[in-house]
Amino acid sequence: MTLSLDAITLGVPEVHAAQEFYSAAFSPATAAHGQYVDLDMHGAGRIALHGAEALAADADAEPATSGFRGYVMSCVVSQPSEVEALLDAAVLGGADVLKPAKKGLFGGFSAVCRAPDGAIWKLSAPTKKDTGPAAEPPVPTETAALLGVAAPTASKAFYAALGMTVDRDYGDKYIDFRPAPGTCRLGLMTRKALARDAGVGGDGAGFRAVALNRRAESREEADALLAAADSAGGHVVVAAAETEGGYSGYFTDPDGFLWQVASA
Repeated sequence: MTLSLDAITLGVPEVHAAQEFYSAAFSPATAAHGQYVDLDMHGAGRIALHGAEALAADADAEPATSGFRGYVMSCVVSQPSEVEALLDAAVLGGADVLKPAKKGLFGGFSAVCRAPDGAIWKLSAPTKKDTGPAAEPPVPTETAALLGVAAPTASKAFYAALGMTVDRDYGDKYIDFRPAPGTCRLGLMTRKALARDAGVGGDGAGFRAVALNRRAESREEADALLAAADSAGGHVVVAAAETEGGYSGYFTDPDGFLWQVASA
């Protein structure tokens, strides 16, 4: 029984419009599954698009939201020209630039934009200079969810109790967990620092319109993960039960971020 970030579900106003945007911006392989669309980010994690109101209903939450949602999506590519290409494609699709593409003070190259569905994306490369022609389309080397939490060190203890392995630990400045191949990275920052890094104000309330997903191997594993999350300081908000797509339940971590644990 180990928690992993197998996929990230974004609650969007209109699934078809969001699919068009993300297909144009990231060129993922797409597959429709009833009420949601699955995006394979070139083997570097999976994103699901689900109606925001439907996602809130599934999680027994009110759908209203305002201001900063408390998380930032991250897409890492190989070099700066690929960051610029992703940003150009996102803007062409209707995204707003929150931070233009530029070199980082201590390394790397990044930009931040807000997608038409409201999700904030940080696009980055680990180097300041290109080492060759940009890939067409740019292929992510990593997809991540960065969570703005009250105290990263306390959140680290919660996720470590569920079996996640810490990768980089800079105390309350930044902590993340090592992703398994094909899954997404999970990162932790304080809410204030994350909002500042994204170029937005930190105020916000209501439904975050995102769910982090663990695809369990069995119903027994799903039940065990929900029980472990509850014991470690989380809260089961929807008990596991039969669904149209299989078997699933929801819990929130100590900072209120929503997780779905599901088994086919």
